[in-house]
Amino acid sequence: MLQLAIAVLIVFIASIVRGFSGFGLSLLAITGLSLIYAPADIVPSIFMLELVASINLLPSIWKDIHWRSLAPLTLGCLIATPLGVWCLAHISPAPMQLALAIFVLVSTAILGWGFSLKNIPGIAGSTAVGAACGLSNGAFGIAGPPLILFYFSSPAGAAAGRASIVAFFLATDTIGLANQYHEGLLNWDVVMRAAFYLPAMLFGVWTGARSFKGVSEEKFRKVVLILLAIMAVIIGVKAVLALNV
Repeated sequence: MLQLAIAVLIVFIASIVRGFSGFGLSLLAITGLSLIYAPADIVPSIFMLELVASINLLPSIWKDIHWRSLAPLTLGCLIATPLGVWCLAHISPAPMQLALAIFVLVSTAILGWGFSLKNIPGIAGSTAVGAACGLSNGAFGIAGPPLILFYFSSPAGAAAGRASIVAFFLATDTIGLANQYHEGLLNWDVVMRAAFYLPAMLFGVWTGARSFKGVSEEKFRKVVLILLAIMAVIIGVKAVLALNV
């Protein structure tokens, strides 16, 4: 019972971040829940929650979406997602958790260093970023870091970046769920777990969205980066210990 309560709390906190910034639900929820469950047991459920979260936020961000960049990003994601899902379905939990920890730490460091671009990349660059999103989304259930780097380091602006990330997640999570179904990862346990987390997710997204205009985005993102780094270290240590058993 305590384990379930902790899981719901993790989803709620991750959903507040998602509602505020447009990203972070998968990254925070899967990072936190991986301390309790194997990635293959939680990723499909979080994908379902991400899909609902994007649909819930879509009406409020529609006018700010940067549509021109979404097509090549989605194409790259479509190409690379099956490989990521295959990794999720066929690689044991400990290596997956270690890979997740390294991925989160590297992404957090890059974001923390303030990486920036002068222009939004063209078709080839955008497709490559989309492929990175698809690979990590399929394998870890986390498409965020490459996409966050893409938009928030570009001249698109915070509002356009947040809106475009939400729209992209709607596409990537649909693609990811289709591939997970093909790999046999979707079942009634997954659906029931997602339904159990759903109220916490909806309330968290609503809370985060209400605070979007009232809190300094820079300060909030710094807190998120610190939290991600701590979680990644914990997961990495846990994975290394499991590999040595």
